[in-house]
This record gives sequence, C-alpha cells and structure tokens, in this order.
Amino acid sequence: MMKSVGFIGWRGMVGSVLLDRMKEEKDFNNIIPIFFSTSQIGSTVPNINSSFINKVLYDAFDISLLQEQDIILTCQGTNYTKKIYDKLRSSGWEGYWIDSSSYLRTRNDSCIVLDPVNYDLIINKINEGFKTFVGGNCTVSLMLLALGGLFNDKLIEWISVATYQAASGAGSKHMFELLKQMNFLSKYIDLDLKNDLSSNILSIDRKVTNLINSDRLPKNNFKVPLVGSLIPWIDKTFSYGISKEEWKGQFETNKILGMDNENLFLIDGICVRISTLRCHSQYFTIKLKHDIHINDIIQIIYNHNKWVKIIPNDSESTISKLNPSVTSGTLDIPIGRIRKLNIGKKYLSAFTVGDQLLWGAAEPIRRMLNILIKQ
Repeated sequence: MMKSVGFIGWRGMVGSVLLDRMKEEKDFNNIIPIFFSTSQIGSTVPNINSSFINKVLYDAFDISLLQEQDIILTCQGTNYTKKIYDKLRSSGWEGYWIDSSSYLRTRNDSCIVLDPVNYDLIINKINEGFKTFVGGNCTVSLMLLALGGLFNDKLIEWISVATYQAASGAGSKHMFELLKQMNFLSKYIDLDLKNDLSSNILSIDRKVTNLINSDRLPKNNFKVPLVGSLIPWIDKTFSYGISKEEWKGQFETNKILGMDNENLFLIDGICVRISTLRCHSQYFTIKLKHDIHINDIIQIIYNHNKWVKIIPNDSESTISKLNPSVTSGTLDIPIGRIRKLNIGKKYLSAFTVGDQLLWGAAEPIRRMLNILIKQ
C-alpha cells in the first residue's frame, strides 16, 4: 500500500531541487503526495504527474492534517520545525519525519542520513524504531562521499579541513545579494574596462577596493561585501573562536558513521564563504593511521561509491575538472590534488568539490524517502 507523504517547504532552493530530482527519478509514482504551505494555503499545487495529489495547498500548521500523513518531508527550515515537530509528536503522531534543516540533528532520537555512507546504520535505526531522519551538514556530507573509502576502512587518524563555501549555502537572499554586488561593481568600472588595461589597471584596482570598502554595495544579508572578497566565518559562534559550522564537522561526521566517544574521528578546520554561487569546495590535510601507497589510497577512494570521480593531480586536469563551474548541477563528487605531503609519509592532501544543493541537501533526503516507502 502506497504511503501518504506530506511536503512542506518545496518552493525554496532545496525544495525545488528535491522536486526536480523526484520528477527525474519518477519517485512520485510510488507515493501519495500531499502538498502543504505556510503562506499560500488554498493556492495551486505544483505540477506533479500524480492522480493522488491534493488539488489545493493545505495549511502546514494544521496538526490534524499533518497527523494523516505516513511521512512528512520538510525543507521549510529550522523555524518551522521548531514550531511544529514537538507539537505534532505530542499529539500522538508516530509517522516518519524527514527534515533538511539542522534543528533535529543533535537529538538522540534522530538519525543523520547519507545512505551511500551509512545505509546499514539507517536500517538499524529503522529497526530500532527511530522515526526522525535528518539530512546532514552540506560540507560534512560532501566530505564523507569524497573520502568514504578512507573512513570506511578506518584509515583516518585526523583531518584538518578548509571549506570554501558558495553563497547559495546561506540561502537564496544571499545569492541575490552577491549577484547585486557583482552587477553594481560591473557597472561601476564599465567605462574603465573599455580603456587600455595596461595603463590604468592599478587605478581600477584602487577604485574597486574603495568601492568594496564603502557603504554603497548592497550587504543587508552578508553584512559585508562578498564580491571581490571572502568571509572566513560561517554561522554563529559555537564556543570561543569556533563557529557552529566548524563544530559540525566532527560532531556530524561521527554521528553519521555511528562512532562512539572512544573511537571518534578527529576533525577540525576553518569554514570560509567565497563569491561563487553554487558548489562547496574543501581542502583536506589528512593524517593516516599508517603509511599507505598513494595508488592504494586512490583506489580505496575510487571504489567507495559511483559518484566520486578521481581527478589526476596535474595542472590541466585540475583546473578544468576540479572546480564549481563544471560540478554545479551534477551528482559528481570530483576529488583531486591527492598526494603525500613533505611533513611525513602518513600525511595526505586532497581537494574536492560538490553541489551542496544536491548531495549536500536534497539528494540524501530524497533517497531516505525511498528507503522508507519500501519498508
């Protein structure tokens, strides 16, 4: 018997990517989709090829309607989950809750899902009676897909990571703000660029720098200019000198992998926002538990999952295949710059890129939905 699935937050970036993927994979053929809204109740539902779909949008705050769903899948964000989740559970609802937001990740009764990495753990949690499944932090999920083989074989002692995260990781308003900053800057120096660059490039540079440091660029969301710059702090402060985004690296990695406190993977680093629109990049310094030949390392990484793509560590391959522009909109997880470091035989470097709106957000919860509808 097909399960009824309530969708909330399907208009946003992650929700839109999710619906596109579900249409592409024909996932709607296997469920009874019910669409809810927090702000446009009674409006038209999305164009989904399903005879079971409701004709108008239902109220996403109506507990009685939510109780009728076997599964609820929300991309609405933390604020909605805070308002509804506990109230719905307290009403006696025992359905499955799938969430793309971070609010429930730290709870003991939730499971962070990334099935190419922790499928067995997910199945164990379902069998144990878990009902709440949450997508993980985008950079953590992308790291685990890229380095899954090394994690799976317990070869990693610690990782120091530097993330280079796109504007879209902060939300659609931040993407628009970056584009507005780009547009403003382009118009500001348009006439200068039509002149001989060899004679005035330094004056253009001073002009651009003065603009970026002025109050004229739109910066209501990032609070500082991102165009022509970067922001080496993401999310709120977790503890002294550590952002919450950086804290998530070790906590979520070990929860996804089901590690206990005695056998934690040690992970730390710095998270940086850069002026790309989509795709997060990461550089890893990895200490292995023992010396392994570089060819064996590459083979272990390659064999873990079908999405990881090894990029040869040469100039041409790296600059053409290991970047956000070629990765955006794909499920590929390219990883390159894999080499041993001069500091020791156990030390390894690697660089990876992944579309955080796909594998970092929508795809893990889409796949989790499919696991549940087969139960």
